[in-house]
Amino acid sequence: MAVDDSHSASFFAPWPDRLRHSAIILLAAGFALCALVLLADLSLARALAVFICIAAAALVPWRLHDGVSSREDVGAVRPVETAAVSAVVSGMPDPAVLLDRAGRVIHLNAAAAQLAPALRKNELAQFALRSPEIVTALREAIVTTEPRRASYLDQGPVDRWMELIITPVPVPTTFGGTEKCMLLTFHDQTPLRRVEEMRADFVANASHELRTPLAALSGFIDTLQGPAKEDSKARERFLSIMHAQATRMARLIDDLLSLSRVELSAHVQPESSVDIVPIIRQVADGLEPLARERQVEIEIDLPAAPVPIAGDREELLRLFENLIENALKYGASGGRVMVSLKEATAADGGPEVRVMVRDFGPGIAPEHLPRLTERFYRVDVGDSRAQGGTGLGLSLVKHILNRHRGRLLIESVPRNGATFTACFPQAKPPASA
Repeated sequence: MAVDDSHSASFFAPWPDRLRHSAIILLAAGFALCALVLLADLSLARALAVFICIAAAALVPWRLHDGVSSREDVGAVRPVETAAVSAVVSGMPDPAVLLDRAGRVIHLNAAAAQLAPALRKNELAQFALRSPEIVTALREAIVTTEPRRASYLDQGPVDRWMELIITPVPVPTTFGGTEKCMLLTFHDQTPLRRVEEMRADFVANASHELRTPLAALSGFIDTLQGPAKEDSKARERFLSIMHAQATRMARLIDDLLSLSRVELSAHVQPESSVDIVPIIRQVADGLEPLARERQVEIEIDLPAAPVPIAGDREELLRLFENLIENALKYGASGGRVMVSLKEATAADGGPEVRVMVRDFGPGIAPEHLPRLTERFYRVDVGDSRAQGGTGLGLSLVKHILNRHRGRLLIESVPRNGATFTACFPQAKPPASA
């Protein structure tokens, strides 16, 4: 009995809604029939019969089963716009965007929003993805409903090579049909490209720079095996030179590998927070023996409080080691090297940390300043090699700063020393609970 009661209750539940929706029709029909009766064009009995037929047509529930939905009930949300489809797109590891046949954005995940911040739901993707390769591939995919691929260079703070794959996806419509949506997935090809470039650069650089020390070692070995075989004094002198050349080769290979590693991950900004004050102190303490050998005093002006930045500790150690060691080697005639840190405001208005390394040596001529960070560029080739330099130190500094989204400032006046300033974006303070 309870089942019958519930069924009858559900049957009569829509009647107030039907009556409200049909009120105007029933009122209009009632007035028209009353007018016809008063004008004697229609009998009262026939008027009542007509009114009953109109009321039945307006009020009787022709749709008796709740399982069948009307166009009005289901037309509000399309199947492709449901939360399930959004969850699938959001769960994809690569940047992904789902477009309708017209090219409007239906869903996008967080990675896609970070890659292309101009993307907006219900707006055309062509306006946000302005690369010609993307627009061409997208137009072809929409017209032909066939998969398309496109490779392009994303020029941001750090260049990235991306591959776009457009896949037509059949999606069910509200009334049993299908529509072709376009799923855009972006794959970062930067690591593969950088590995290829790293191999080519390593071979080119190694073959160029290793040729001189290898030729020297080969010549000395031939001499020791030949004319100087029994000459103990020549042997000692040649072995000392060979040791220096071998050490230079080891440093060169180490710098090349370090530079290649930094370039390989240049598009990935470090996320861990590190305090650079103890890093600078550690580097300065480690270079004290070199400073005493060159009779140079290292003056340090660092704050007592921590100065956190987002960075990689090992790379920062290498960066400050190169800057301070260069100052000790090439500015030794000034007798002192100053290392200081201060907080400043960047050109874009954001806070930044500046670490300055200044020497009081002979300085650098203005024509050399723009090229100092190039690979193997030396102001004085002979002096650089005599000091044990590889010509890669400042290039490594530049690439480490690029990865940390920083910049290198170089100031120098001939006969008045040089100042190298490493600028880092300051880490944001942790949000309070």
